Amino acid sequence: MRSGLISVAELRATREEATVLDVRYRMGGPPGAGEYAAGHLPRASYVDLDRDLAAPAGARGRHPLPDVAVFEAAMRRAGVRGDRPVVVYDDWAGHAAARCWWLLRYHGHADVRVLDGGWSAWRDAGGEVETGTAPDPTPGDFTAAPGALPTVDATTVRRAAVLVDARAAERYRGEVEPVDPVAGHIPGAVNVPTGRNLDDDGRFRDPAALAATYAEVGVVPGADVVVYCGSGVTAAHDVLALELAGVTAALYPGSWSEWVADPSRPVATG
Repeated sequence: MRSGLISVAELRATREEATVLDVRYRMGGPPGAGEYAAGHLPRASYVDLDRDLAAPAGARGRHPLPDVAVFEAAMRRAGVRGDRPVVVYDDWAGHAAARCWWLLRYHGHADVRVLDGGWSAWRDAGGEVETGTAPDPTPGDFTAAPGALPTVDATTVRRAAVLVDARAAERYRGEVEPVDPVAGHIPGAVNVPTGRNLDDDGRFRDPAALAATYAEVGVVPGADVVVYCGSGVTAAHDVLALELAGVTAALYPGSWSEWVADPSRPVATG
C-alpha cells in the first residue's frame, strides 16, 4: 500500500475498518448526489465538494478553503473519526478525492487514502454497489486542527524555489481560459498538468515515474515546492503525486482565481 493511496483489492480486504467518502464531482456540473444515489460503495457517505470542501467563491478565489467549523461538521456528519482510517473516491481521475484527502490531512487526520482508479476501478473489479440514499452514519468525532500541511498565500507564493502550475498546458500558456477572467500563469511557475500523474488506466504512476516527471522541472526531495491550479482543487492532485514521490509540497489554496482577482499582480504567458 502506497502512502496516500489504496487499491480496490486492499479496500475490499479492509473496508470494515475504514470510513468511506464519496466525493464525486464535475467542475461546472451538477453536484454528484444524483450519481451517488444511482450507485455507490457500500456504506459510503456522500460529501459535496462545493458545500463541504470549499467556502463560497469570492476575493479568495472560486474554491477557498472551507471554514474550519463547517468542514469539521461535514466530516462528523459523514462519520469521520480521528482514530479510524478514511478512504475517499470520485469519478474525476482523483481530483475531487485529492481535495478531500488534502483537507483531512491539513486539518490533522493522520490516515487518509484516495482509492486509486476511483469509482470506475471499483466497478470494473466487480465491487459491491449500493443504491439510494444511505442511512445516516454514526456521527464521527473528528476534530479539525488546521495547519498540519503547508500552505502559502498570494503574498508568499512566488518565494518558492519551484512553483508548479497543475492546470492543462494550454491554460498555463494562456492560449485558452475557460473559467477565469485572465489567461496565463504566475510568473516563474512551471507546468505539470495533473494528467501526467496518471497512467493509461487512470491510476497514479509509480513513485519512481512520478519523481522523474517532477525532476524535469527541478523538483527533488527536500526542495521548497508550491503547487497551484485554477481554484485550489486540482492542485491537491499534484500535492498527492508529489507525496507519493517523496516530496512535501505546499498548496496555494486561492490559486489562479485569487491571483487574477487583483489586477496589480503580474501575469505571464507562453
